[in-house]
Formats: sequence, structure tokens, C-alpha cells
Amino acid sequence: MASLEYSGFRIRAISASVPSRIRKTEEFVEEHLIEPHFIIDHPVETTPLCKFHRNVKQKEEGIVERFELFMLGMEMANAYSELNDPIVQETLLRQQQEAKDAGDKEAHPMDEEFIEALNTGMPPTGGLGIGIDRLVMVLTGEVSIRDVIYFPMMKPHQS
Repeated sequence: MASLEYSGFRIRAISASVPSRIRKTEEFVEEHLIEPHFIIDHPVETTPLCKFHRNVKQKEEGIVERFELFMLGMEMANAYSELNDPIVQETLLRQQQEAKDAGDKEAHPMDEEFIEALNTGMPPTGGLGIGIDRLVMVLTGEVSIRDVIYFPMMKPHQS
């Protein structure tokens, strides 16, 4: 895949090996993060809606501004700076759609309406995902957020 031009910087090509490394981290590392750990500086493949890093070297390596807080063997928080450049966002979402078409179940679909909204203008924004749901996960010993909050569209139908 070709590299990406972003704000005058050439970003390395999207790597197909990153998703397999992420799966290995999830499988072999996360459960051992008992004390609080902040996992920072993620590759762009993990978060296509995230802004590239402010540090020039990390930006060129395709690192994005994102962190996750892990403790007790599970993710407790996820945060990142939102990508508000419509050209780069469209490129990343098209790459994600290609991955989805090739069978990647976790890839994001192309969202033309979102790109249209970004073209209208979006101020710098960020998000932090942490809440009572994650606290309930800890208190109840559940490993999936789907088991503690109501997600009717995501739970399988019981016969």
C-alpha cells in the first residue's frame, strides 16, 4: 500500500502486520497488566479516526495520539485526539473499507456522510471512554462490556 501524505509529511505505508501484532498483545499481554498501565502512541492501523502524533518522527512513523489505561487485566479507559482533516480521514477510511472487503471484521466501513461533515469544518476535539460501565465490569468480574450494559443490537438472539 502506498504511503500517505499528511500536512507536508510522508507517513509510512499502512502495514498488514499491525493487526496481528495487536491481536497477540490482546491475547498474551493485556491479562497481565494488573497494576495501572498506560499504553500510548498506537499505530494508525488501530485507530483510523485518530489524529497523527505531534512529534514529527512519530508522525512519519504513522503513530497516532491515543492512550489506553489497563488495570486488573482489562482496558479501563481509551482516549485519543480526533482526526479532523477530511482528506486524510477519507484516505484512511477507504483503506479500512478495503480491509473490510478483504475480510477484516474489525475494520471501519467507509462513511461518506462523516467525510462530508468534516469538509464543513470540525474544531480540534478529543475523546475519553471511561464510565460506570467499566467500574461495573470490575465489580461484577465481567470481561466484556457487552455483559454489563444494554446493547440489544450487539447481543446474539437466544432461541
